[in-house]
Amino acid sequence: MTIRKAILSDAERIASYLMLAMEDIVYEFIGQTDPEKARDFLLHFVQSENNQYSYQNCFVLEEDHQVIAAINIYEGAKLEQFRAPISHYIKANFLKDFNPEDETQAGEYYIDSFGVNPDYQGKGIGAKMLQYIIMTYVHQKKQTLGLLVDEKNPNAQRLYLKMGFEPAGEKILVGKRMLHLQLKPSPLLH
Repeated sequence: MTIRKAILSDAERIASYLMLAMEDIVYEFIGQTDPEKARDFLLHFVQSENNQYSYQNCFVLEEDHQVIAAINIYEGAKLEQFRAPISHYIKANFLKDFNPEDETQAGEYYIDSFGVNPDYQGKGIGAKMLQYIIMTYVHQKKQTLGLLVDEKNPNAQRLYLKMGFEPAGEKILVGKRMLHLQLKPSPLLH
């Protein structure tokens, strides 16, 4: 297994896996429950640069030269900048206002979403990706990681807590009550 920074040619797989994690949220964003339109919306942004879902902000896990998982992460301070193209696109193409709550903020790298190919779920792939992100951002770059998890998803909550994330509050995102979790670098011991 190899975890690497995503490239443009990974976009189709990334969109499929992120859609697994974001389906209800994307429906809320575009105001429709058409799975094809929702996936096309997400794919458009994964293929594009300088937005929160861009392949530029993703890592993928490959096995046997096949991408089987993707994780989307970016600097929280850039949320407004990364969200602007999405807001314009939704207003132009879906004739809908787009003003969701801020899901992250300055001071953390935000794990927006990640998904694993259904054929590989339950095999520790998600934990491996999280371990890689934790090693890279928390231990090497000394950055705080943040994420939101649906309060109605105890399995995901258990995974994140087991990986060392701690509760940092609650947020509402497109009408869903979410638990905000963070993992901070350990203070240096002198």
